[in-house]
Amino acid sequence: MYIDAIELINYRNYEKLELKLNNKINIFVGENAQGKTNVLEAMYFFSALKSHRTNKDRELISWNKNKAYIKADVVKNLGNYKLEFLLDIEGKKQMKLNGVKVNKSTDVLGTLNTVIFSPEDLKLIKEGPSLRRRFIDNELSQIRPKYYYILNQYNKVLMQRNNILKTLMFSPSNRATLEIFSEQLADYGSIIIQNRIEFIKKLTLIARLIHRKITDGKEELEVLYRSDINVNTTTKEIKENLLDYYIKHTEDDIKKGFTLVGPHRDDLAIFINGIDVRNFGSQGQQRTAALSLKLSELEIVKAEVGEYPVLLLDDVLSELDPKRQFYLLNSLKDIQTIITCTSIKDIDIKKFAEKSIFEVNKGTIVRLE
Repeated sequence: MYIDAIELINYRNYEKLELKLNNKINIFVGENAQGKTNVLEAMYFFSALKSHRTNKDRELISWNKNKAYIKADVVKNLGNYKLEFLLDIEGKKQMKLNGVKVNKSTDVLGTLNTVIFSPEDLKLIKEGPSLRRRFIDNELSQIRPKYYYILNQYNKVLMQRNNILKTLMFSPSNRATLEIFSEQLADYGSIIIQNRIEFIKKLTLIARLIHRKITDGKEELEVLYRSDINVNTTTKEIKENLLDYYIKHTEDDIKKGFTLVGPHRDDLAIFINGIDVRNFGSQGQQRTAALSLKLSELEIVKAEVGEYPVLLLDDVLSELDPKRQFYLLNSLKDIQTIITCTSIKDIDIKKFAEKSIFEVNKGTIVRLE
């Protein structure tokens, strides 16, 4: 699959932009704060229905404008698709697929798949667990639209349960309501955990092979799912374990004022040669592990949907040493790739027979070749 063309109106610093893309390599060059990442962000939005930088759609709308319009023409093995989104200042979102208005996000998710790799992802290993949870959830939401729905439902119930917990100190009569939310939370949570574990098992197999190649066979990568309950079992039993925990630890949750256990608190443990790389690995090992995980996403999407996703590289090449950059660039033969950088010198462009280079300057894009 690839993005054939995009159109942006009143999106970030673009008043109007129409852009035809190469189905192989597209390089956007320009100084910082000129609009390179804004283009890449829009491409990610078509696949995830959200930005990778903010949770508020209104921040995507140009200053002093009430609405923004974005469109992408997507080419896949099974046909061509047109994705359109109209965003307004109140946070509402209108969606069209091939000119037909759709109301459910699940009707649009999966039309385009992307994998994004930015300097922040190089912190995937050493930073807090929220980054690793987002790493799993973002990809699962694209390849399994039902997961996106379940995750949203879980977050809504979690917020409701936490609100009840805050009131129980003063209104004990709300315990019956708490039990209802606990049951729902365990139901949605067990499905999320089971999907994540299946994803991690596939991810580990692929990432291990990639990591061996990058390190010339010197390092063995392993990824494990970490939770405060037993998750190495069936979805039904995971639900029972979650619910049992909520019942037994109700007082602990009330004292804290929020839910202490569930997929919103889980994490990944990442090992190299049996050693926890987050706590004891070098920066080089942490970056190699992050690169292995991101590249394995490409293969997982290919296995799930039958086509490679579009790869978005947001100013990440300058952050990689020559060896890791070489491995990454040599992995792009059959994948449409969007690259942003501040200098073309950051990239060995001779590697790419098919490419388009664009110069970005203050919200204006000019094709150089």
